[in-house]
Amino acid sequence: MIHHVVGLFTHPDREWQDIRGEEESIAHMYLTHILVLAAIPAISAYIGTTQVGWAIGTREPVLLTQSSAMQMTVLAYLAMLCGVAIMGAFMHWMARTYDASPTFTECVVFAAYCATPLFIGGIAALYPHLLLAMFVGTAAICYTVYLLYVGLPTFMNIPKDEGFLFSSSVLAVGLVVLVAMIALSVIVWEMGAGPVYIR
Repeated sequence: MIHHVVGLFTHPDREWQDIRGEEESIAHMYLTHILVLAAIPAISAYIGTTQVGWAIGTREPVLLTQSSAMQMTVLAYLAMLCGVAIMGAFMHWMARTYDASPTFTECVVFAAYCATPLFIGGIAALYPHLLLAMFVGTAAICYTVYLLYVGLPTFMNIPKDEGFLFSSSVLAVGLVVLVAMIALSVIVWEMGAGPVYIR
């Protein structure tokens, strides 16, 4: 797992070919990659919101109670695990439009490796500051999009022009999934699972 993570940041073209040549199961992918990396933003956010807090201007930092932060951490962690599977399912469904025939497992593997910068960037949540979150978040999103556009033609074994269209479709679906998760979060908060603050 670690050598692929490093390779995606140092030589993504070659690394996508290496990943494509491996036989990977969904269970193994979750156990060795997704469960581990998705824990980075979840644990970082828990520590940042309960121990550091965030401040606006000169006001005192606002913290979350430990029980509230734990509840939100677990929900966010589950959302990340589900998000990878959902994106894999959408890619598998859309693949036939672009004359690609990947398995569902290959699509989940691709989605997981594409999401790697987002998972690693979640370490910025240790210090919840607006400018830091914007900078690291923007960098992580940009590199994720880069991995998507560079890797999808190679991974799906399709021409680059079709890969560009496929990648754009995946990106659009990813944005829809993100908005849906935000809307679901609001609904869950309204049902009583919202944050509880300490001022």
